[in-house]
Amino acid sequence: MTERSWGGTKLADRRAARRQTLLDVAERLAGEEGCAAVTVRSVCREARLTDRYFYESFTGRDDLLLAAFERVADEARRALEGAVATGGPQREVRARAAVSAFVGLVLDAPHKGRLLLLEPFADPALGARSHLLMPVFTDLVGGQLAGTGDDIDRRLAAHALVGGLANLFAGWLHGTLDVPRERLEAHCVELVLTATTSATASGKQPSPSGVADTHRYHANRTR
Repeated sequence: MTERSWGGTKLADRRAARRQTLLDVAERLAGEEGCAAVTVRSVCREARLTDRYFYESFTGRDDLLLAAFERVADEARRALEGAVATGGPQREVRARAAVSAFVGLVLDAPHKGRLLLLEPFADPALGARSHLLMPVFTDLVGGQLAGTGDDIDRRLAAHALVGGLANLFAGWLHGTLDVPRERLEAHCVELVLTATTSATASGKQPSPSGVADTHRYHANRTR
């Protein structure tokens, strides 16, 4: 059966476009005005859609907000994985590429950074989901620390590094850390390099891409 179309656009495509619009509005409102500004009414008004179209994609306000949050988190994950995979074998080059990729997301698009790093402290649903997503980033970092001691050392270092970097970016976005952006980036690179120094000292280098080591690290962590 041929899918019905309207004005040359298929129904599924129109639904997908409406869902994308709702996510875009929720992301912007949450990042610019805070999660409290995200309601079914406010999002529908900004998106110029009726609540009928809202509920064809989302069960309610929290469902939409979590979907917007997860979309930004996934964008951050993909940006970091891409930077690590293409950064080459040199630790400093990979560290700079990873920091630059994350900065490009959370500082160049500050509404995304605030939704990802600040709003989980204000909204219980986002806070719970943020904790569930944290292993995605600690596993990625842990894979880059391969060869730096035992698995417990890597897990501790990965959690400390992810938490420290997140707090630095959150402070900069919140305005409580008033430092030049270039100094913030340089400091973050130094933190990443310091965390991997023991790999050089032991004569072992993390893999150029870190992807394989990330999978091995995650497998060991979940045993």
